[in-house]
Amino acid sequence: MDKQQEYVLRSVEERDIRFIRLWFTDVLGLLKSVAIAPAELENAFAEGIGFDGSSIEGLARVAESDMLARPDPSTFQVLPWRGDQRGTARMFCDILTPDGEPAAADPRNVLKRALNKAADAGFTFYTHPEIEFYLFHTPVSSGGPLIPVDEAGYFDHVARGTGHDFRRAAISLLESMGISVEFSHHEGGPGQNEIDLRYADALSTADNVMTFRTVVKEVALDQGIMASFMPKPLIQHPGSGMHTHFSLFEGDHNAFHDPAGQYELSDTARKFIAGLLYHSAEVTAVTNQFVNSYKRLWGGGEAPSYVCWGHNNRSALIRVPMYKPGKGQSARVEYRGIDAAANPYLTYSVMLAAGLKGIQEGYELPDEAEDNVWSLTDAERRAMGIAPLPNNLQDALDIMERSELVAETLGESVFAYFLRNKRQEWQEYRAQVTPYEVSKFLRAL
Repeated sequence: MDKQQEYVLRSVEERDIRFIRLWFTDVLGLLKSVAIAPAELENAFAEGIGFDGSSIEGLARVAESDMLARPDPSTFQVLPWRGDQRGTARMFCDILTPDGEPAAADPRNVLKRALNKAADAGFTFYTHPEIEFYLFHTPVSSGGPLIPVDEAGYFDHVARGTGHDFRRAAISLLESMGISVEFSHHEGGPGQNEIDLRYADALSTADNVMTFRTVVKEVALDQGIMASFMPKPLIQHPGSGMHTHFSLFEGDHNAFHDPAGQYELSDTARKFIAGLLYHSAEVTAVTNQFVNSYKRLWGGGEAPSYVCWGHNNRSALIRVPMYKPGKGQSARVEYRGIDAAANPYLTYSVMLAAGLKGIQEGYELPDEAEDNVWSLTDAERRAMGIAPLPNNLQDALDIMERSELVAETLGESVFAYFLRNKRQEWQEYRAQVTPYEVSKFLRAL
């Protein structure tokens, strides 16, 4: 038994932990949980806890249903909202086959494979997400109007506002679980908030995003409101994204920094950006996996709709933030297309693969977009070589299905299941008769 496992066992005993929740994520990015007693913990570390993998979205076929969840002791944290006495802790799990091999369809394993490829090339992948979400009054009746908790806007300070208390409570819980928060503020939509997590290695970030969503929903329940990471819940207001800053390190050196380069970007960074741009349409079905995601991408509110990059240009898909002379370690690129409901494990896997492909193949970075891309005409964008992102889930899936990069990164089982599940979602969506259609056509036709 290693030292981390020993630490967990000792902490469970000393802190009177009565339940340990084993967390993992299905292919669609939904959190799953099974609770075990402390007496089962040693066996869970040694052999894993068996469960029916065929009952989890995309994890295993019925004929291969036996799976094992083995906790990662480095992710042990007490759940603060469960109280101090007779407490509950959690650990993220790696999913294994009965013979102890990593399960091909485990999203956490997909990201581990991608990170291993980066490590083979000498890189460590760091990520820093900015996560947006809405807060609504409850209960929300089926089909009833969504009522935001406030009518505030970007960076507004609302005296005794619900958002202040909410963000303070959520951040306190996150930090008590070892998740560092960098910024928090009210976003552009009514009841919309943003909390930015401090940068970390991509696997830790993905685990933190899953924990973040759980914490936000727990605090909302405690305060009698509802939190939602739905990409576009309100027609007339901005959607919720998860803009993420990326950087590659070679040891202690930021591989994206070159003091002599334009905007102090290295050749490695430029090729990484070029890879993200070149493959952006192929990965969009992963970074924006729901039919509602495209209401955000094409619904205004500063959502990125076109494939281009720019220095401090918030209309671009990829933004190079203002560089800080003498602070090379902070060099990074921001990808603005990811929405708040994305599966972070799969998203960071395909993002990393696209960027590395640009480095390995020596992709040439196109000219930056200096204008407001949204204000240009279609003809002007075409003349500048700026292509649109897919404008609906079906188009995104068609492009993804032809992508060797996405297929290789996700693996055969995740790739096939994802396409199958999302095509079903698109068919169900197309069959709907919407309130818009009824109000526009019922009496007129």
